[in-house]
Amino acid sequence: MTGTRGSGGAERAEAWLRGPLPGIDPWLQPAAHALVQAADEFDAAASPLSTGALWARPAGVASVGYHLRHIAGSIDRLLTYARGGSLDARQVAALEDETRPGDPPADAAALVAEARAAVARALDVLRTTPVASLTEPRGVGRQALPTTVLGLLFHIGEHTQRHAGQIVTTARIVAAGRDG
Repeated sequence: MTGTRGSGGAERAEAWLRGPLPGIDPWLQPAAHALVQAADEFDAAASPLSTGALWARPAGVASVGYHLRHIAGSIDRLLTYARGGSLDARQVAALEDETRPGDPPADAAALVAEARAAVARALDVLRTTPVASLTEPRGVGRQALPTTVLGLLFHIGEHTQRHAGQIVTTARIVAAGRDG
């Protein structure tokens, strides 16, 4: 059985094997499943970390804290593009702050909550996006690089999953260093 370890080590089916998410069109289920799976993974990997471990950068790689902030920020930015908008000053400033722990440094509970809230917002958008709009053109960034609503919504899921994988790996490395 394909699965992931949940809290307590119990095996749980991956999100895509748990059935369709209510209210989400079949065309958008893969993106929704990627988001749900990512949230399960980053929550399980990051939640047990101390604040120091959260911001550790073993071998100079990006910290778990960065990846959590980036998930929240990138979802916000990509949803803006999906709506046909441009980034505002707050979003640009948040992008620049993603690598900074803050003073005092943000802890795992706060960052996991931010990332989970962003995933929930993305799932809400998936529930309310008309299928007829999926092929509408959209531009990304200052250069307005071409994509579609579907391209952006799919990218939100796969991009979030990619960073969740980095969180899992970095958390394991940090924990291994701490445990000996």
